[in-house]
Amino acid sequence: MNEKELMSWRFQRYMQDYLGTIAGIDEGVGQVLDYLDEAGLAENTIVVYTSDQGFYLGEHGWFDKRFMYEESFRTPLLVRYPKEIKPGTVIKELVQNLDFAPTFLDYAKIEAPAEMQGESFRNLVAGKTTQWRDAVLYTYYEYPSIHMVKRHYGVATNRYKLMHFYYDIDEWEMYDLQTDPMEMKNIYNDPAYADVQEMLHKRLVELREYYGDSDELNNKYLKTYLERTAGK
Repeated sequence: MNEKELMSWRFQRYMQDYLGTIAGIDEGVGQVLDYLDEAGLAENTIVVYTSDQGFYLGEHGWFDKRFMYEESFRTPLLVRYPKEIKPGTVIKELVQNLDFAPTFLDYAKIEAPAEMQGESFRNLVAGKTTQWRDAVLYTYYEYPSIHMVKRHYGVATNRYKLMHFYYDIDEWEMYDLQTDPMEMKNIYNDPAYADVQEMLHKRLVELREYYGDSDELNNKYLKTYLERTAGK
């Protein structure tokens, strides 16, 4: 095979393996749900289906994850708890994986430790509140390392996203997810979005301060990670 044919073959194998894995997971989840129904436990059991990050399946020419673009930034989150969550409920607010622990503790009637940075979304999914965060922070610092994804951080709202690739380069990207959901047009220097850019920069600074995120801290984390994984 030539280079193009080999790439196509690898992609097909990759997709077959990935989709086969997903099909197996779906079957397993179905068996769990069936058991809960048959055992009469469904009404009082909280089932959560999620992952660490989303995954690229050829979008932007990539596979794997780690970049802040939508395909890996967004993660699946399905929750079934008939006692409190109405079937078919769709929540479009910005929930994060750091919210999981406070939420589970809330359901267990245990107060979350003060050092936890997330928020319980129990009332949100139950339809008891509409008050929620307006933006989320993302940070990726594992470079240079095995995955070779450049260090970057950013802020995202329901409509806009601002990213900064800051290590050995200095590049800013900004996207309007309403008009450009595939994030193919960088509007960072578009005068029509000057007010949006200013707002996103402000929120980015505020969120980095709130979560204690900094370039110095990321360098420390990376050093610790490389030392721990050396020789593996």
